[in-house]
Amino acid sequence: MDVLFGLHPVEEALRAGNRRFDHVCVSRERQEHGAAQKLQRLVDLCRQQGIRVRFENRDQLTRMAKTPGHQGVVAVVREREFLTLEDLLAAPDISSSNARLLLALDGVEDPQNLGALLRSADGAGVDGVILPERRSAPLSAVAIKASAGAAEHIRIARVVNLVRALEQLKQQNIWCVGLDECGSINYDAYDWTTNTVVVLGREGEGLHDLTRRTCDHLLRIPMAGGVSSLNVSAAGAVVLYEAARQRRLGASGQSKETLSRPATPKKLKGIGT
Repeated sequence: MDVLFGLHPVEEALRAGNRRFDHVCVSRERQEHGAAQKLQRLVDLCRQQGIRVRFENRDQLTRMAKTPGHQGVVAVVREREFLTLEDLLAAPDISSSNARLLLALDGVEDPQNLGALLRSADGAGVDGVILPERRSAPLSAVAIKASAGAAEHIRIARVVNLVRALEQLKQQNIWCVGLDECGSINYDAYDWTTNTVVVLGREGEGLHDLTRRTCDHLLRIPMAGGVSSLNVSAAGAVVLYEAARQRRLGASGQSKETLSRPATPKKLKGIGT
């Protein structure tokens, strides 16, 4: 069993309908008026869906959540089932007339960053997120709370080998674009109206070498200050919302750099080739 905590994460999990709930625990202590109304709305939603509600003291909720930041609600749920890459590509709700936008995370290990990226991905209309099974933050209660519940709505696939998954996407005519401070193209010069998977790297170290070499293009975010790069969740938000902006505008006639995949793919060495 997994634990979810926080008003937004639990409410969004209930609304998304992707989780099997065992029960929801709610604080029996008196709440401020606004918080009490939100808790009551959540209790009503549980009862509408036939989910058991238990009233516990805050200390018990803190022990269950392993943090005092539970906002008076903790849910006990079945573990989330992740999609395969094939499931993600076969998503029936993605129109074939629209270019796909995917997000792949290459070793993001901070659950706060993972949650923030999932929140941005959901807000920007990303069609799915790809996470490696190893060297990646788990989709824990902390990450879900950091996403404000957005993690419950977005399609997520787990893959054994990220490089191999990126190669599969390229075979499906999806451009593989990495974000790197040494990239040769500004992020807003790329044509985001094409089928694209955005690849973001590790905190502090960026993309792994093999992942970097697998990408068709490397983009950069120009920095005007004294630091060379943004935090990965901030950088991801900047790039994803630029992609969303271009997709809303469609073909606007703006001048873009002409990008093309090399006719002969690079020969890669190492795992996943």
